[in-house]
Amino acid sequence: MTDVLWEARADLVVVGTGVAGLTAALRARELGLRVLVVTKASVGDGNTRWAQGGVAVVLPGEHDEGDSVDAHVRDTLVAGAGLCDEDAVRAIIAGGPAAVTRLRERGAVFDAAPGGGLARTREGGHSAFRVVHAGGDATGAEVERALLAAASDGRVPVLEDHVAVDAVRTSLGQVCGLLVLDGNGAPGVLTAPAVLLASGGLGQLYQATSNPEVATGDGLALALRAGAAAADVEFVQFHPTVLYTGRGARGRCPLVTEAVRGEGAVLVDATGARVMRGVHPLEDLAPRDVVAAAITRHLAGGAGGVDDHVFLDATGVPGFAERFPTVHAACAAAGVDPAREPIPVAPAAHFACGGVVSDVAGRTGVTGLYAAGEVARTGLHGANRLASNSLLEGLVVGTRAAEAVAADLAMGLLARCSGDAELPVAPVADRDSLQRVMSRYAAIGRDAEGLAVVGSVLDLSAADRVLSTRELVEDAALTVAARALIAAAAAREESRGCHVRTDFPARDDARGPRSRVVRLNPSGQPVLADPVVTTVGVA
Repeated sequence: MTDVLWEARADLVVVGTGVAGLTAALRARELGLRVLVVTKASVGDGNTRWAQGGVAVVLPGEHDEGDSVDAHVRDTLVAGAGLCDEDAVRAIIAGGPAAVTRLRERGAVFDAAPGGGLARTREGGHSAFRVVHAGGDATGAEVERALLAAASDGRVPVLEDHVAVDAVRTSLGQVCGLLVLDGNGAPGVLTAPAVLLASGGLGQLYQATSNPEVATGDGLALALRAGAAAADVEFVQFHPTVLYTGRGARGRCPLVTEAVRGEGAVLVDATGARVMRGVHPLEDLAPRDVVAAAITRHLAGGAGGVDDHVFLDATGVPGFAERFPTVHAACAAAGVDPAREPIPVAPAAHFACGGVVSDVAGRTGVTGLYAAGEVARTGLHGANRLASNSLLEGLVVGTRAAEAVAADLAMGLLARCSGDAELPVAPVADRDSLQRVMSRYAAIGRDAEGLAVVGSVLDLSAADRVLSTRELVEDAALTVAARALIAAAAAREESRGCHVRTDFPARDDARGPRSRVVRLNPSGQPVLADPVVTTVGVA
């Protein structure tokens, strides 16, 4: 029996309208492919437009003395805490200058330095000023604007309000299309020999996040159901500084970019004591995982009687409102004047470091299925993302994924099939219960007992449902993403990067750094597969 009510055809279907998806769609169009882009909301509702800091890139003739691609690679490897794939890191970072040049040719305008060239700042984990930015702290918005403008000539059609439900596969397991629900809930099939997932992250696993409401892990869940593997899903980076708007804040919280610290702001507690002094050689510019964990430890002591937030003192940053207009507007809305008083901040879920296992050209282990951007695990990030490598990855891998699809099509490696499909059945847990237990037991500090509690709550609240609405698709995705995360987190009996086990506080290098791989078993449960041994060493 088929549930399909309508059908469309393309050479490539792209899921997502962020930096990776639109970059891929534009490049595929240039290569002569028929492209169809799908987004479950409006074109600008993804995570890209919220990115504040910038793009980390070493541009020829525009870099600090002594800075280089090699130095950028080293910083990335250090931040990734032993789990980066060095070849992937080098390939993506080396591709940065060309990707930024191409983006500027498509109309993106970056901030200029007073003496000419592009303005650059420094962020946590970087050893040099190499982060280019736009609109002060509105880089993501400018990147999104430029890409949408380049795609708006009608040659890259976009289906808004269409949620991706499941991959359509041949009898041999090759992906040959996508089952979607339109805005009225009518199921249809987008038949295509290639599907690129560029659907973003999974910040909505937690009560407080920098991510928009659409970040529900849909692409990860779809890929797992299609037979792909995921890795490093236990590593969820918590941004150290989102604007604290009151105890019990839920949903997307305004981000306070770490570029503010790059310009001289420092973290203090309620007594005025420096939070990061003596914690790390880079102090306030330490990698995000270090800063977020330090804040969490500091809050456990309730310094000055405050146990749920600290403060970012930016009163010494000149021209704050002009340099950081987005942050300034968010602060003003909360009644805070950064020029006169410290900004109340707290950590919140920010970026997934892992995802669907793919190479730097977006290819996954499933023929016809590709992944780029936050949904993908290319090996760039390892156990912790280096600041502003994310937009860079979307630009570089989005381009390469389109080129990989074109090459695979030309070589006859991809499959075509009919549009028959049925809406899948999957476990769906209660979202509120899921977010509460994930925030309590699977956030920055974890232990075996707490992870077991999460598993029990998910088991008790989950029920098999036909994925016939967007809400059910999202909640099913959050359910499988949470189960995958706790399975990997329970198995990683060490603290590494942004995975902090309070019952195993030390890093275990004796057995060699290993990425935990997760697949779905025949009953649809995430289980650990053979780990991938990483040979990259980190000082």
